[in-house]
Amino acid sequence: MAGNRLSDFASIVEDLDAMGRLIKVRSEVDLHLELAAIAARFEGGPRAVLFENVKGHDAPVLTGLYWSRELLAELMQRDEHTLPQFVSGCIKEWQSRPIPPMMVGHGPIYEGQSMKVDLRRIPAPVHALEDGGPYFDAGVVIARDPETGVRNASIQRFMVIDKQTLHVNIDAGRHLELYLEKARARGESLAFSLNCGVGPGLHFAAATPAEAAPADADERGIACVFHEARLELVKGKKLPVHVVSNAMYALECEIVPGELGEEGPFAEVTGYYARRAPRPVVHVRAMHIRPDPVFQTILSGVEVWNSVGLLGEANVLGMLQRQVPGVRDVYFSHGGCGFYHAIVSIRQTRAGWSKQAIMAAFAAFPPLKMVTVVDDDVDIKDAKDVEWAMATRFDPTHGILRIDNVFGHGLNPGFPDYLGTKVGFDACRPFPHTPEYDRAAYDKVDLAGHDIDVPEIQSGAARTG
Repeated sequence: MAGNRLSDFASIVEDLDAMGRLIKVRSEVDLHLELAAIAARFEGGPRAVLFENVKGHDAPVLTGLYWSRELLAELMQRDEHTLPQFVSGCIKEWQSRPIPPMMVGHGPIYEGQSMKVDLRRIPAPVHALEDGGPYFDAGVVIARDPETGVRNASIQRFMVIDKQTLHVNIDAGRHLELYLEKARARGESLAFSLNCGVGPGLHFAAATPAEAAPADADERGIACVFHEARLELVKGKKLPVHVVSNAMYALECEIVPGELGEEGPFAEVTGYYARRAPRPVVHVRAMHIRPDPVFQTILSGVEVWNSVGLLGEANVLGMLQRQVPGVRDVYFSHGGCGFYHAIVSIRQTRAGWSKQAIMAAFAAFPPLKMVTVVDDDVDIKDAKDVEWAMATRFDPTHGILRIDNVFGHGLNPGFPDYLGTKVGFDACRPFPHTPEYDRAAYDKVDLAGHDIDVPEIQSGAARTG
């Protein structure tokens, strides 16, 4: 496998620049609130943002790699509308033909100068007004099961406390939580590496739902499929951890089970602040910085909705197409924070399959709170079209499926302590179909054969009459 340029963050930054997809902020910016505030002005646009002059630091900071599917599609040389199918195909390929990462003796991460641990040397921003401090929020954790040695990749948020200490929020139900519990039972600490500035394949592997990547599988192999090359790892210098050989920044970390410290608040994917609470303390035992690094940070909005949404869509689409005849596509809406609302397109072949799709979607991606199923003549990425289906086809008497006291996503305020209510909406026309539910349509015409004058609108022009 020769590999592609997606495996190296430095190459990605070069390619974004060459494609005209990189906004460069050359004036000095402060990591405390200013950097994120400027980035937010470009959030969701077709270009990432590179801050070249960060106050107190030599290294630039990049954000926005995941906030545009158009941008991601061009990087991956794919059609934007087929990205979920592409992601699903990569995961299926890994499931059927796993490609493991490989250990190498040396990598770019170790080509920088040796240094004492001082997290203040890394340009981690304070994002939102009420955030508790600077955060690492785009790094990939690589940990190993204390019992089996199976490696796992995940993305957690880490708040910087001092030169050598982080406090981490670990999502319930994730493999890292399982590993920490196993370490506690064995009377051991849990060691892991935190890798910042890595290729999107590893980022996607880390965000793959547990339903698609079980605890006994090394999901980092998913990155090998995306990058068309085996992921290269090196051994840690201080701890028994594995480090991404070409990461921009890598930390060797250790958690002592039961040791807690205050973490938060943090502006999360929901648009709310995650509350401050006692969470695991992380001791950073070694710090490695690649020559000429670029630090990556993420705004907890569209970037998360897109990156996690793509993985969620891929998993739900794959499961639904195996279990429910007629499913065409799945979209995790931005209004649903990329986590909580799935819209499913189905070509009905039998009564009842639309509700079956609702139940299968909840099983495929537990963070979901809402599922809306529509006929395949509805554009699931157009909120207006979905609302039209809800307004004209949804029957409130028979179209609501409610599930109480079920596991959900703890960051959603509607699921305190990870328990809440989920709801599905069947917004499909009745089956078998009858003409009164057929959409009105117009004939297709080629405007090239017509003489049409379209004037420019003169805003504020004087009116006569």
